[in-house]
Amino acid sequence: MAAKRIEAPAYIAMRAITYSVVAVIGYLIIDVAWKGAGAITWSFLTEVPRNSGSEGGIFPAIIGTFYLIAGTVVAALPLGMGAAIYLSEYAVQGRFTRAMRLAIVTLAGVPSIVFGLFGLGLFCLFLGMGQSILAGCLTLACMVLPTIIVASEEALRAVPASLREGSLALGAGKWQTIWRNVLPYAVPGMMTGSILSIGRAAGETAPILLTAAAFYLPTLPQSAYDQVMALPYHLYILATQMPDAQKVRPMQYGTALVLLMLVLGVNLAAIALRSHFRKKYRW
Repeated sequence: MAAKRIEAPAYIAMRAITYSVVAVIGYLIIDVAWKGAGAITWSFLTEVPRNSGSEGGIFPAIIGTFYLIAGTVVAALPLGMGAAIYLSEYAVQGRFTRAMRLAIVTLAGVPSIVFGLFGLGLFCLFLGMGQSILAGCLTLACMVLPTIIVASEEALRAVPASLREGSLALGAGKWQTIWRNVLPYAVPGMMTGSILSIGRAAGETAPILLTAAAFYLPTLPQSAYDQVMALPYHLYILATQMPDAQKVRPMQYGTALVLLMLVLGVNLAAIALRSHFRKKYRW
């Protein structure tokens, strides 16, 4: 009876907290969708901005955001997953490995503006890339890399050791065991965590503010060394730098809705991939 008296209030409190969080997020999504739906037109999505971005469409910002996401995926996923495989399957578990894991976890909590300053100093100035798509992608890749490593390593650890031991007992090599018996079952968790971190990168403003984003570009970039417009930075400019706030208010909400749908699409892709691989590989 005493246990039930303690358990009931805790259950009610956690349930109330969960519903409150869902309600707040739901309100934010509904508010943005309600106020931004009116601005979503074909011309808004396909035209270039005019009058310093206060009129016209957001097509260059949409394309620029896709460029940044694609570059981040290409740079971060192989490195992050490779590092996770090494730490989980090959590295000798000792003080040095524990220190590496602590450093990775610490980096995962570093504010994004710090990564922006790091990217500005390393990629833009020291390596001479300037403010460009390449510098922005590498900066975002550095930002999401710790999260990808942590998520991928946890997914690898979740695979039962018996699958490794059985493969090695039958004469398979280390890499063959990892490729055939570990990765197929770890991929759902690895992909889910990785894509969710990429979704976070899609909505970041501080790193690209210092390394890649331009205030107003009516044309698309021609190379990886050009600056680019991006939805998060464009939304920041519309919200803080426009003198006539009421005039651009529909564009603010419309841009926010497009960015929200983009991040939601990335998250749905993660869920779909996870479901696909979980159905394909079971243990």
